[in-house]
Amino acid sequence: MKLSIVMPVYNERATLEEIVRRVLAAPIPLDKEILLIDDGSTDGTSALLDALPARHPGADLRIVHQPRNRGKGAAVRTGLAAATGDFVLIQDADLEYDPRDFSILLEPLLDKRADVVFGSRFLGGPHRVLYFWHYVGNKFLTLLTDALYDINLSDMETGYKAFTRQVNQSLRLQAERFGIEPEITAEVCKRRFRIYEVPISYSGRSYAEGKKITWKDGFAALWTLLRCRFSR
Repeated sequence: MKLSIVMPVYNERATLEEIVRRVLAAPIPLDKEILLIDDGSTDGTSALLDALPARHPGADLRIVHQPRNRGKGAAVRTGLAAATGDFVLIQDADLEYDPRDFSILLEPLLDKRADVVFGSRFLGGPHRVLYFWHYVGNKFLTLLTDALYDINLSDMETGYKAFTRQVNQSLRLQAERFGIEPEITAEVCKRRFRIYEVPISYSGRSYAEGKKITWKDGFAALWTLLRCRFSR
């Protein structure tokens, strides 16, 4: 059996090699297919991506270059369309999410309890202390999601989402930027897939360290939740 790891990449030269090393080292009982989607990087990341297969002979690394920057959502959609694994997991190219949590994320999928697993940053795992208003925004969007879809998630906006091939093939996604997180959530809720949450560690980064999401993406997430809930 195989896990497809979809990694959107945009201007992550400083962290790319380390996150790929960590993903390859993650101890899981599955083969790994890593799809690295370059979203029009301009900082030298593209050349670094092209050099990775030679540095990791034997690893299943697939590099896709998008000619211009379109956003995380567009890169994720490209990766999901190319994934061939029995399970799919989304992994950011920074170091905020730790691949050592793969086994925790995959356990409910492997024992067939779940179709989708969310890695929650708010269920007790260790996390770096950072922005209060980001926390408030995350909790508000999660509460709205729970109310709109009658569920009880604790972290809708998490970047760690894993699911089966069946779920991946059923998703109908449009988001170009960070709206991909609420859009995936809305899709799996509307289709009544079995969702589990597990605690993960989280090492958030500051804007000085390269964080890209802004308050505008919060409004986009709000619109996405409402659009998906009331569209057919």
